[in-house]
Amino acid sequence: MNDKNKIVIGLIIFVVILTFPFWYNMGKAAPVPEPKLTDKAKAAKECIESKEFMKSEHMQILDVWRDTVVRDTDRIYVSSSGKEFDMSLSNTCLDCHSNKEEFCDKCHDYASADPYCWDCHVDNPKEKK
Repeated sequence: MNDKNKIVIGLIIFVVILTFPFWYNMGKAAPVPEPKLTDKAKAAKECIESKEFMKSEHMQILDVWRDTVVRDTDRIYVSSSGKEFDMSLSNTCLDCHSNKEEFCDKCHDYASADPYCWDCHVDNPKEKK
């Protein structure tokens, strides 16, 4: 029973260390960034799918597009609204969302995501021609 105080102090120190990141950062969270749309994207008023769907599923769509184009040589995507789009990050997505720093990078930096898209795709393909 002589070690009861040492155990209680040890547990208190453990809980403080375990919860330190939470209470240290309390109230310091940055607001979720709102990506800036280009004039062309604002004029279109819609993406290939709904805004909510694109926010949560854009990487899955890009993965499906990559696999479909490379493995099946199918380049046409039919959206849920029935519209057809060319499956191309560089020419379809970046045609409307051409400002990578203001659109892609803001959210990816906030989420600490490091997508590998830019390993192969140029930021603005139309300027590179």
